[in-house]
Amino acid sequence: MNKYLKEIIIVILQLFMFYISPLFAGPTDTIGMVLLIILATLILAIILGTISNNKIKYVYPILVAILFIPSIWIYYNESALIHSVWYLIISSVGLLVGVVINKLKSK
Repeated sequence: MNKYLKEIIIVILQLFMFYISPLFAGPTDTIGMVLLIILATLILAIILGTISNNKIKYVYPILVAILFIPSIWIYYNESALIHSVWYLIISSVGLLVGVVINKLKSK
């Protein structure tokens, strides 16, 4: 459990962005909230790629896409299902950037 503490904290922050932050958005702020969550996903993925040395970090993009799906029916509608693909792509790119930063930092 302590071995994966960094990864668990990042996933909890991601869950906060998916399920708690939309509570504070108004009805017209949906697009802004989606962009904020995309930006937060990118930053969290870069952080995870930079600080984690465990191989489990490569599961993070798939986990992010899966964790977003229930929030579609809670806050949005079925047309937001495509955003799970965006979260998969954004978190994959962020994770790769973080891994590159980690490799450059270790040299």
